[in-house]
Amino acid sequence: MTIMAIMRHAKSDWGQPGLADFDRPLNERGRKAAKRVGRELKHRKIGFDRVIGSPAARVRETVVELEEGYGEPLSAQFERRIYEAGVDALFELVRMIPEHVHAPLLVGHNPGLHQLVLRLASGDDELRARISDNLPTGALALIELPAARWDEVEPGTGRIAELILPRELD
Repeated sequence: MTIMAIMRHAKSDWGQPGLADFDRPLNERGRKAAKRVGRELKHRKIGFDRVIGSPAARVRETVVELEEGYGEPLSAQFERRIYEAGVDALFELVRMIPEHVHAPLLVGHNPGLHQLVLRLASGDDELRARISDNLPTGALALIELPAARWDEVEPGTGRIAELILPRELD
């Protein structure tokens, strides 16, 4: 069994016309939400041994705020291929995670991440239904997969074990 967390970056700031999409920062609401998710992860005793994120500014800032809320540094690496990646590229990235990584967190963007969660997690359970239309900003899905190694992960074999939505936190 492998466990993977997938998180969409927190709410970004659209207040700077002309700023490149890649460079958009988080807004205040997004910073607070990412910090709250970090605290909730700590409370639920969910940890990661690798954070793999898009290098976009809003993802980097999401990771910083998540770390602050979590209260411990998260080992983050930023992968250019995640920015603007479609579901096929993201699925292949999952299958290429090194064997020694047991609990990765993938942080990036919709629509790719939303589609990846739906591709990995099968079934018609309540958690999957709650994000069937959208993975909201700052949301995190923890997916249990029956594969022993990442290169054995198959579509539709996982299940969403935990779902954290910022709007549902205090």
